[in-house]
Amino acid sequence: MKLMTDCIPCNLKAALTAIRELTTEEDAMKRLLGEIMQVPAMRGKDWNITGSQLVEQIFTRITGACGETDPFRKRKALQNKKCLELYPRLKKLLSESDDPLYVAVNLAIVGNSIDPMGYLSPQDIEQAMRASLDDPVPRGEFMEFKDRLEKSSQLIYLGDNCGEIVLDKLLIETIKTRYHVDVTFVVRSVPALNDATLKEAELVGMPETATVVENGIDGPLPGTILSRCSEQLRSLWNAADLIISKGGGNFDSLDEEKGITTPLYYMLVCKCSPYESYFNVPMNRPILRKADCKTSDR
Repeated sequence: MKLMTDCIPCNLKAALTAIRELTTEEDAMKRLLGEIMQVPAMRGKDWNITGSQLVEQIFTRITGACGETDPFRKRKALQNKKCLELYPRLKKLLSESDDPLYVAVNLAIVGNSIDPMGYLSPQDIEQAMRASLDDPVPRGEFMEFKDRLEKSSQLIYLGDNCGEIVLDKLLIETIKTRYHVDVTFVVRSVPALNDATLKEAELVGMPETATVVENGIDGPLPGTILSRCSEQLRSLWNAADLIISKGGGNFDSLDEEKGITTPLYYMLVCKCSPYESYFNVPMNRPILRKADCKTSDR
């Protein structure tokens, strides 16, 4: 998905949040914001890029000016800590469910909301997750996904935010208890927003559940552009028979990819007006949707 008008204020807010993680000095903040506003897309001069590419342009400027490659380092650690505290209770919730896979899918999707949840307590996050089960993804879409999963042996799972990856781990564990499928979990090579890198994936124990690989992209891109990924990941991608793509950044970039033939399912929360229009779902609803290869070629 290319940039929409809503993307500009959204990215400005994310940029300001990152700057405040690095400095409270007003003059420094003004200088950095001035740099960011020189990005053509931030001035309405380039609408032919995705939101993920705009984030990369913005954060390259921020990290270059501050010398800090991971502005959200502390926030990521806190998000993972809170969700790891919840992990035993959510594991118990699945064990008591009549349909653990359905619950695990919904929890993994609502985990995408941990990004704006920020510094809420683990109890607040758990309450939000349990409440989401009262408004889950449609059964029909889930059954289509489940049918494809049953036929798969090689699964690539594109990770997104920290905190959220604990719920991803829970879903992967649930999948592997039911199906004979090898899972490769993909993380960012370079820190981007609060997305998971290899370090954070290791800290939540993801390597115990799936093979973890970096995407090989050499910039703070919170998305997946296959031509920029490592040969290792592209080889794994070609061998896979199912792709799970978590979060808006991966969706934005993969929606613009051409020639994707492997079945690919997006899992995310509808966080903005452009997603409402694209997916035809209300705000804050969970989304489980198979990618349309025809739209990938537009």
